[in-house]
Amino acid sequence: MPPCVAISIQSTRLTHANILEHNAFTISVPSREHLAATDYLGIVSGADVEKFPAAGLTAVKSDLVDAPYVDEFPLVMECRMLYSIEIGSHTQFIGQIIDVKSDEGVLGENGLPVAGKIDPLIGSSGDRAYYALGDCLGQAYAPGLELIDEPEREQIRSKLQEMQA
Repeated sequence: MPPCVAISIQSTRLTHANILEHNAFTISVPSREHLAATDYLGIVSGADVEKFPAAGLTAVKSDLVDAPYVDEFPLVMECRMLYSIEIGSHTQFIGQIIDVKSDEGVLGENGLPVAGKIDPLIGSSGDRAYYALGDCLGQAYAPGLELIDEPEREQIRSKLQEMQA
């Protein structure tokens, strides 16, 4: 299976209709500096207002999928819809990631996006608030190794190093 991502959109939203019509969507990940513009995009409907210019943002037509993305946001995933699943008032859209666009400033030494450099906004529907990422707590596949007996731990470390090479 190719790399995929899932999003859930209320069926009353214009974005919902656009995804169904074009069988595609993009995920533009905003950073902390775009809090007001991001909130605005969720407040108003594209059916009533040209929301990108009003928010000081630029909608760019993707060359790969039939959907726009936000030029100013540091990370974008362009997706072709594979499946849609009705879940109550929302539809979950599962899309194949066709391309990822990243600003140079958010890339790590390996050329891949780094969450701490993206500084993404995180929306919390439970308290209807926005948050940002906290501290880096450790590298993947390291803290858990401490719970594994020494001989097996070394075998796992060797496998991980081979995978990274």
